[in-house]
Amino acid sequence: TQHEPFVALHFTKADRNQSKTGQMSDAKAKEAQVRASINQKLIESGEKERLKQILRAKLVECGWRDQMKNECREVIKRKGVDNVTAAELVAEITPLGRKEVPASVKADLLASLRRFLTTTNYTPAQSTK
Repeated sequence: TQHEPFVALHFTKADRNQSKTGQMSDAKAKEAQVRASINQKLIESGEKERLKQILRAKLVECGWRDQMKNECREVIKRKGVDNVTAAELVAEITPLGRKEVPASVKADLLASLRRFLTTTNYTPAQSTK
């Protein structure tokens, strides 16, 4: 699956373990519900795909994509092409990739999400069912 650079649920290992046993806090459960609701609204409206296209273009423009390609090449060179899977490569470069997204790109994306939620009159109360 393709990793979503935004509006994705990023739980820690402890959160995943707690959720498996049904001990996730009400606040975390509510946050997860709100995130899922926003994600659904983004998908249904087509806004998620539009934002992903804009994000891809900005990441290419700022050199992030080339930086990540070079990092992949270095990992493959270090480990050997026959000794690394695509999943291992993704797992290894994902933390760096997230860290290296320019703050301005993150800020622009967040502003776009806020505009979308404002123009659609989204409120967290809408996410309760």
